Amino acid sequence: MADTVHSLAARAHDLLVGFLTEGPSPAGAAGLQDVVARGTALGPDGAWLVAVGHTCLGVLDLAHGRADQAVLRLDAAVAHGFNDCVMLHSAPLRPLHGDPRFQALYQRMRITQGDLDEVLWLHQEMQIMTREAQDASVDDIGRLDTGVSPLPQAPMPTRAPHTPGVLVTRLDLSVTQSALQRVALKAQFRRSGGNTALDLIDGPWDPVRARRDAWDADASDSRRQRAAEARAFVERPGAGAVLLPCPPLGTIAYPA
Repeated sequence: MADTVHSLAARAHDLLVGFLTEGPSPAGAAGLQDVVARGTALGPDGAWLVAVGHTCLGVLDLAHGRADQAVLRLDAAVAHGFNDCVMLHSAPLRPLHGDPRFQALYQRMRITQGDLDEVLWLHQEMQIMTREAQDASVDDIGRLDTGVSPLPQAPMPTRAPHTPGVLVTRLDLSVTQSALQRVALKAQFRRSGGNTALDLIDGPWDPVRARRDAWDADASDSRRQRAAEARAFVERPGAGAVLLPCPPLGTIAYPA
């Protein structure tokens, strides 16, 4: 079956969710290499997926101390449209800021103000959802009900981006959402199953407390869902659509 942009994006998504939930592996790295090859075969429409593969492989190289290879990978990503200057200010990438080759590839990137606004929002949403997943796991400690509470997710922006590089960051958010959701649901089903098993073995545990816990969880779920919906990206009126150099290296504060 021939690849399409949609099918290859889904494959990249699944590979990256596996990286976040199970850790990097040689098979996963080989999968990313395959995404690069298949994305290249798709031509211009698949260029942003080639950028996804190169970027992720570059981050892996840097994590394993292969800075030279990481720079080469990021250079190839930029050549295929990568322009997430916000990601390049994240903690794992900051050690490269003093490398002249990294500075040169950074200076080649171009982005519109409208796209930069969205990229900043996408990274901020990754941080917010990570914190909310941690808060939810704390809230679930000691819950006696058997309900399962999925993590709420802010809607993905639907505006037509000015540059295809924004699609790379949208995929990053989608991967983060899916990975956090997978981990959260696994823990929730484990808790729910454990409570059910205890009830079967030891008899009713505390139906009044369990009912109250379920009500509290429902109220918290509704509150978080409303908050996620309220965070939806809104395009700023008048945000520019002209390609500009990215803000100077070192001037972007990565969302906390």
